Amino acid sequence: MQAGLDLAGIRVLDFGRYIAGPYCATLLGYLGAEVIRVEKVSGGEDRYIAPLNADGEGSVLLQAACNKRGMTLNPLKPEGREVLARLVASADVVVANLPPRGLQAMGLDYASLKTIRNDIILVSQTAFGTRGPDADKGGFDGVGQAMSGAMYMTGTSGQPAKAAAPYVDFSTAVMSAFGTLAALIHRERTGEGQEVQASLLGTALAVFNSHLVEQSVLGLDRVPTGNRVQTSAPSDVFATRDGHVLIHTVGGGLFRRWAELMGEPEWLDDPRFSSDQSRGDHRDVICERMQQWCAGRSTEAALAALREAGIPCGPVLNLQQALDNPQVEAMNWLRPVDYPGLPRPARVADLPLSFSAMDTGIRTPPPRLGEHTDAILAELGYDAMKIAALRDARVV
Repeated sequence: MQAGLDLAGIRVLDFGRYIAGPYCATLLGYLGAEVIRVEKVSGGEDRYIAPLNADGEGSVLLQAACNKRGMTLNPLKPEGREVLARLVASADVVVANLPPRGLQAMGLDYASLKTIRNDIILVSQTAFGTRGPDADKGGFDGVGQAMSGAMYMTGTSGQPAKAAAPYVDFSTAVMSAFGTLAALIHRERTGEGQEVQASLLGTALAVFNSHLVEQSVLGLDRVPTGNRVQTSAPSDVFATRDGHVLIHTVGGGLFRRWAELMGEPEWLDDPRFSSDQSRGDHRDVICERMQQWCAGRSTEAALAALREAGIPCGPVLNLQQALDNPQVEAMNWLRPVDYPGLPRPARVADLPLSFSAMDTGIRTPPPRLGEHTDAILAELGYDAMKIAALRDARVV
């Protein structure tokens, strides 16, 4: 069977900003959809985060805009609203991470889109959802981390810590893409479009939910312990002679292997260490023993012994080491993507899935600002004179 693109023939309009919306559209593009990135005439905010070239275009653009065509548009102008209507009529999915008021102002709310195409699918992302006291407020990834309890528990007493990885943004994008696929299947079966709504806080609560479940049932009021896990041990980051390693020991079988590696077989009969939770309750004793063992070894030697014993572990890598990891190279997870003005190709995360019967992933670099505006407008029926007039009026 020849590999194909599963979403070929699906057109997605990406009005997203920053990450949650744009990366949702990126994922759909990796699955074969045609994605048109629609930006402000001056460029979207996410285009210029962490600049890499003389034009100020940055790393977020490289990660969240591959496989897309790009055009500029001001839908707040009457001529822009006409262009928007033609775009929507040609599309299957609209992605826009804006609060309800912003969607309405731009004519991107579901009611407005349905008047143009009845079976359109709108995928929207907000910070806090569409109801309640925070519905009209904006927010970023860190706000979701802070308000879900995760930031509190990630830190230490008196010092909350935000994860450097913007996992709330990217998880919201993944959930949005998941919802888009479900909506497309529903439309294929029923002919009915719909709105798919995601939110940063909703995603953050879902990701951190097991901790919230425990609190809701038992009310333990756990306090943060940094990297040290409270429900198993040894599960922490440990210093070696030349770096750090992380190990995670969950379950009696792994604890047995660890105790034997440490030369502590009597700990297997110690009632303090009889279950994951009891080991978590006495984690300081166990982790102190682990730290003593690691302190006398290099990172390489510690990892070799842990892996030989079958204990999950890994080195704490800096950014360059993460790029140079031979496992990453073997799996081809980071693809070289060239872009104008870069001193060297960027290493961009490809779709981290493999399919036996589908051709997916990065095919083209991100578009330059407005790179395909003229071509897309021509496809929508605008001639060269009208396109020039739209440019003169700063509609595109």
